[in-house]
Amino acid sequence: MEKAKISAIQLFVLMFLFEMGTVLVIGFGLDAKKDAWLAILLGMFGGIIFFFIYSFLFRQYPNLPLTGYARKVFGKYLGWIIGLLYIIYFLYSAIDNIRSFGELLLSSTMPETPLLALIILFVLVICYVLYLGIEVLGRTAEVFIVILILLGLAGNFLVYASGNVDLHNLQPFLENGWKPILTTALLETSNFPFGQMVVFIMLLPYLNRPESVKKVWLSALISSGLVLSYTISLNIAVLGVEEVERSTFPLLSTIGKVNLLEFIQRMDVIVVFTLLITVFFKASIFFYVTLIGIVDLFKLKNYQQIILPVGFILIFGSMVWAPNFAEHIEKGKYFDRYINVYFHIIIPLLMLIVTLIRNRFKKKNRSE
Repeated sequence: MEKAKISAIQLFVLMFLFEMGTVLVIGFGLDAKKDAWLAILLGMFGGIIFFFIYSFLFRQYPNLPLTGYARKVFGKYLGWIIGLLYIIYFLYSAIDNIRSFGELLLSSTMPETPLLALIILFVLVICYVLYLGIEVLGRTAEVFIVILILLGLAGNFLVYASGNVDLHNLQPFLENGWKPILTTALLETSNFPFGQMVVFIMLLPYLNRPESVKKVWLSALISSGLVLSYTISLNIAVLGVEEVERSTFPLLSTIGKVNLLEFIQRMDVIVVFTLLITVFFKASIFFYVTLIGIVDLFKLKNYQQIILPVGFILIFGSMVWAPNFAEHIEKGKYFDRYINVYFHIIIPLLMLIVTLIRNRFKKKNRSE
């Protein structure tokens, strides 16, 4: 692994920006209709449960990434296969985020620009930053979180000042009962985006103060969960739940309603810059852990030598993954509901169980 360290603040910022990702702009949790905000909060509590599994594994193997201690837990060969599957999962997630970013730019600001050109430029920028190292990515995140906060405050002010918020659109509470809320929380929001934080198991060995993991992780998880819950509530309050469900990018539609004095309009740039920042860091993190996972599994000298080859895979995968954005969204929903759960909870839970059994046998043998 790279000889680098990141601070607790940098890890918090990376986690927060990661959780925002594409989720801030697209609609999710809408199977719960007007109560989507509550489904997101319940999904956040699912993410907290996941954290305690990840935290236990990190304490057992504080100097190893996930691909490293998978071999410790499951054995050399099975553990290697598990590590390879995680690398494929991380690579797919990077492809998914890059494609979503390209599609938003096409639909909002650059309809005549080839999708391939946007994706190539985006991936090359990510490659350059990652070549400089995880410390540079962490320091860059500290700068951009300030810009993101300012964009968020400006966007909220404009929406409220335009008088477009109607809280009646959020009523009645529990209109369809608890069943759709609990189902959405269990099958969707706990996995996406909160379960995706499993990626940070790969980065925790870089933390300069390992004892701060719990405080940093939970604060990032809870703060991002509250922001996402608030954002979907704002979208529904402005647009109504039916329009939010129809909209590909609800936040873009919400900002599109801004109209102050027939002068301040078309503030889509706020959403575009927001997505640019959040997806850049989310895709960068998925890309980076893919690189260090490959280095760990295949015993390479450093990750810089494979940045461009893996970058070309990202570009190619982003273009061929789906023929259009609608199919891209459908494939993403399928993976979030039926595939990602294995990487977020089932495999880590098996690691936890195997490790507990081994530790118990070790204590028993010592006592004898």
